[in-house]
Parts: sequence; structure tokens; C-alpha cells
Amino acid sequence: MASMTSTSGTAVRRRVFHPGSLAMAIGGLCVMIGSVLPWISTPLGHIPGHASYLGWATLAAAPLAFAGAVLPYRRVAIGHCLVAAAPAVLAVGWQTVQMVLVSADTDSWGKLWPGMGLIMIAGGAVILLRTAWRLIRTPDA
Repeated sequence: MASMTSTSGTAVRRRVFHPGSLAMAIGGLCVMIGSVLPWISTPLGHIPGHASYLGWATLAAAPLAFAGAVLPYRRVAIGHCLVAAAPAVLAVGWQTVQMVLVSADTDSWGKLWPGMGLIMIAGGAVILLRTAWRLIRTPDA
């Protein structure tokens, strides 16, 4: 007996990964690891990122980059890049301003330095923003 529902065309297979998947995973990993590393280095010790609400915000937003990396939709991936990078950009800017203000108020220039965590989340934010820009600019393949 013949089937009543037959397809005459070939099946179209969607890719799960998009051109920015690897970069989104790397950027999200940088933000996630940088959130728990020291953000500010002082002569008395280091101040970790998770000591403030900004560290927890970056740690909470970083998995969105991983989620956007495995979704096959480009517009959703662009949104995930921007949402995951926003708290990281805010944290880097805020901590940099705070270090400059504390150094100016106490006249202790050169005593406060950005730690490895702050540098890692800045790098992760740059990777995520660049990936969003690349996904916007390249045509669908």
C-alpha cells in the first residue's frame, strides 16, 4: 500500500551552530572565569570580583553566551551576545572609575591595579561585542 503523504523534495537540514558559536563560547568562558578572579590588586591583597554585585551580575550573565552559541538563530545569538557583554562592560567601566577616584582621593597613584579577572571580563566583553558585530554584518549563509 502506498503512502498518502510523500515528500517530493529533499529534506533541508538546519545547522545548529552559526559562524559566531565558537567565539561566543570563548567570550562567555572568559567572562565567567574572570568573574571569580581578583578584580583589583592592592598592596594589602586582592579584591575578588564576586565580592561585589557586579561580579555576581557578570557571573549570572555569562551562561547566556553559551546558550546563544548553540541556538541556530542569528538574531537570538546577537541578543545573547549583547546581553552577556553589557554587565561586563559596565563592571569594567565602573571599577576603572573607582580605582581612579580612590587613587586621586588618597594620593596613592600606582598602588591600585586592575587584576586578572577585570582584564579577563574586559577581553570577554570585547570578544562578545565583536561577535555580535560580525553576526550583524555577515549575510546569512
